[in-house]
Amino acid sequence: MLIVDGTRAVRAGMRAALARVRALTVVGEAGDGLTALGLIDALQPDVVLVDAQIPQLDGINVVRRVKGRWPAIRVVVLTLHPIDRAASLAAGADAFLLKGCSREDLIETLRGQSGEAPG
Repeated sequence: MLIVDGTRAVRAGMRAALARVRALTVVGEAGDGLTALGLIDALQPDVVLVDAQIPQLDGINVVRRVKGRWPAIRVVVLTLHPIDRAASLAAGADAFLLKGCSREDLIETLRGQSGEAPG
């Protein structure tokens, strides 16, 4: 999984929260959309967890480009802004969560997108 968020502390927190979760291996992280696309091309993660509001290329455009070039990669948008839901899903996001959701909801969603059975 690739974590994409403009805030280093958020990326570190996500990495820590997911560190002990079986079948959810974080392979990299990016602080902006352009770096994310380069890492996606190089690493080919199964899942990308992306904030809708990131520098250089926003998360919704990242979703659109990922789905256009690598349609098998699953993309989960995790953001503070509920208003981004419709645009994220229209761009091709496989799931949408709000920051502040429970750790369990985040893990269940990511496991589901990675093909891992819940539990």
